[in-house]
Amino acid sequence: MSATAVDLVLFDLDGTLTDSAPGILAGFDHALATVGTPPVGADVHAHVVGPPMIDTFRSLGLSEDQVERAREAYTEYYDRQGWAENSVYEGVVEVLEALRAAGIPMAVATSKNERFARRILEHFDLAKYFEFIAGASDDGSRRAKSDVVARALEQVGRTARETAAGGTGSVVMVGDRDHDVFGAGHWGIPVVLVAWGYGQAGEHAAATWSVESAADLTALLASLTSSAA
Repeated sequence: MSATAVDLVLFDLDGTLTDSAPGILAGFDHALATVGTPPVGADVHAHVVGPPMIDTFRSLGLSEDQVERAREAYTEYYDRQGWAENSVYEGVVEVLEALRAAGIPMAVATSKNERFARRILEHFDLAKYFEFIAGASDDGSRRAKSDVVARALEQVGRTARETAAGGTGSVVMVGDRDHDVFGAGHWGIPVVLVAWGYGQAGEHAAATWSVESAADLTALLASLTSSAA
């Protein structure tokens, strides 16, 4: 990581800003039932939140026709009610307020559909903190974490390649799963993983930093951004 102070913070959404598991898992189970797949156990549920849903369906060995029908069923459920089966984690607002007070720009980079991400953040009055909310495209062509990170960077006036080369100042990503680490790491961006999300214990070993609480995250980001504002 560059010695330059961090001057942009990217946030994941699910498991980082909000606890969206209830709606996501209900939609996931609904989608599997729609295509005639038997219910799955907690071991599968533990890995559902975070990665692109279409990739999760494929990992279960569904045919491409089943994958597409499951995706449609999931989207229909989530659009109807799943997005609201959600809550903001304790301390998140204080983290965002501290960064805004310090003059540090923020953006969201999530593998969730961009429309849903914006709807959720607006519903919880969190959208106001972010320069841009980047998510997956409706057709699924942009869903990899590295792609949504690149979109977030470009929409706030940077390019992913310049960021990777260290030419536009330092960026940090805050997430909860190892796919956040690998997606941001594709562009050379270090990652803070939060303990309150959906990541397994071993995933935190891949992160540059790991924090247990929102207060710890606020303190870490303050130290990383202290000379940027």
